[in-house]
Amino acid sequence: MPEVPMPVPPSPNRRRFLAAAAATTAGVAISATARPAAAGQHGWVRSTLARMTRDEIIGQLIISYVYGATADTSDDRNTELYGVATPAEVVQTYHLGGVIYFAWSDNLADPQQIGALSNDLQAASLTGGTKVRIPLQITTDQEMGVVTRVGPPATQFPGSMAVAATRNETSARTAARITGAELKAIGITTDHAPDADVNVNPLNPVIGVRSFSSDPTLAAALVSAQVKGYQDDGGIIATVKHFPGHGDTVDDSHTGLPVIHHSRAEWERIDRPPFAAAITAGVDMIMTAHIVVPSLDPAEDPATLSRPIMTGILRQQLGFDGVVITDSMAMEGVREKYGDAEATVRALEAGVDQLLMAPAPQVATRAINEALDSGRLTMAELRAKVARVLNLKYRNGLVANPTVDLGAIDRVVGTPDHLAAADDITDHTHTLLVNSDATLPIRPKETKILVTGYGVTTGKTLSAALTDLGATTTLLTTGSAPTDAAITAAADAATDHDVVVVTSYKIRDGDNSQIKLIAALQRTGVPVVVIAVAEPYDIAHLPDVTTYLATYSYNPVSMRSVVRVITGAVNPAGRLPVDIPAADGSGDLLFRLGDGGGF
Repeated sequence: MPEVPMPVPPSPNRRRFLAAAAATTAGVAISATARPAAAGQHGWVRSTLARMTRDEIIGQLIISYVYGATADTSDDRNTELYGVATPAEVVQTYHLGGVIYFAWSDNLADPQQIGALSNDLQAASLTGGTKVRIPLQITTDQEMGVVTRVGPPATQFPGSMAVAATRNETSARTAARITGAELKAIGITTDHAPDADVNVNPLNPVIGVRSFSSDPTLAAALVSAQVKGYQDDGGIIATVKHFPGHGDTVDDSHTGLPVIHHSRAEWERIDRPPFAAAITAGVDMIMTAHIVVPSLDPAEDPATLSRPIMTGILRQQLGFDGVVITDSMAMEGVREKYGDAEATVRALEAGVDQLLMAPAPQVATRAINEALDSGRLTMAELRAKVARVLNLKYRNGLVANPTVDLGAIDRVVGTPDHLAAADDITDHTHTLLVNSDATLPIRPKETKILVTGYGVTTGKTLSAALTDLGATTTLLTTGSAPTDAAITAAADAATDHDVVVVTSYKIRDGDNSQIKLIAALQRTGVPVVVIAVAEPYDIAHLPDVTTYLATYSYNPVSMRSVVRVITGAVNPAGRLPVDIPAADGSGDLLFRLGDGGGF
């Protein structure tokens, strides 16, 4: 299977560490890198646009969430937000272009329920009593790893940074193909994945392991592979995010407005390559970031609202002619400067085609109507945006086949072949950075193992897998912020065991509780295996650790797989996808991109 070439590691200082098209009309042209038009596509788009009302045009610009497990579920939250009670009524009243599924909105119970909901929402969209019949985009965020909406029995993967540790484009494409095929089987037509951000900041609170790598070349290759896996193999719409690049921030755009301080040259070198690679691969959609990049727009508007970024760079310079969708318009990063109504209009003026999750849909639609009445927006501009959306829907088969066969779901979702592929890919993700006292591999039979640290489910999965292999296992979960009492209890328990397996999770400066836990365990003299189950950077805070594995993921598929590693059934083959700098801010690198090795 093809591997991604290893890049040259950067020099260890902060600056070098960082270095690791205009709107068209109804017959929107597809760029040279986009997928070709389907038979009948242009005629359907033209005729549909000609019959659409103003309200229907505006509706296609909006993708929102709806509350309910069925299309006919009455929910007071729908009534409060939309003025109608059921998901079907929301779709019909607002002529929505799409919906997005979440567990918190009660959309995601199991594959059969999801498939039935998808079919019934499509029926509502297609039988709304109007002259046009436009299918929905049904979307979710199934990046895998830490951002996973559809859980088991759907096949689970460990996420982008873990896949990047394999250095294998085929593995990246296979994970996307399987994920895409399973989403398509339950009626989800669009995945807001993969993440194309280049995570060059270890303190990034919102991206981290969602990114493939701190190296633009590696990230670009794997983003391209996953776009092809989702679209060409899995048959769904991919969405790369978050343009122009959310990888170097210490702020979270969900709660504030991050500023990216890259120069234009740094942006070209670091952030641009994965997005350019995705466009070359024919990606259908690109999601914006609610970030400020002064070198790209001196006005310091959020990128979502910036015409120089959305139109000047993304459309005109990079040549992207697909659908541009915002990140959630409910996030503070886009709301704090202008407010909901003005942000809605500015996003469309900037070059965005679709608004995701407007916090007050009535406010958004009213703002668009007022902008049309005042001349800030024109119907010609909105028709060009909707033409892109309609072209996307037709080209991806939504018009011809808007619903799914509920009887076929079990033949696609979570099949033995898919699960085996996930296990095989995951077995190649784990990175062994330290094994100085040769604690690994552990021989589990007749060995007493204490499992402690972060994560209730994480610990249970590790403990059960070790027990299944013959170990005598004690589970003592201490969490991501263990108390002094919990630390003492864990250290006391360790003295009665042959080895300790402790999971760490996002150790940060000023948060010493996990560091204290691991130090206390090491003072017992019992061999300690530290497993970093999120970002691999924890080791920068653990200078005395003698055994350290990075898994990049804490989901059950990763935890069962790492047990195969620590017990010697699988050799740890993963290599670091990121540099790990010292925690003191000196810029010195403790470990470099590509580090890692077997037993």
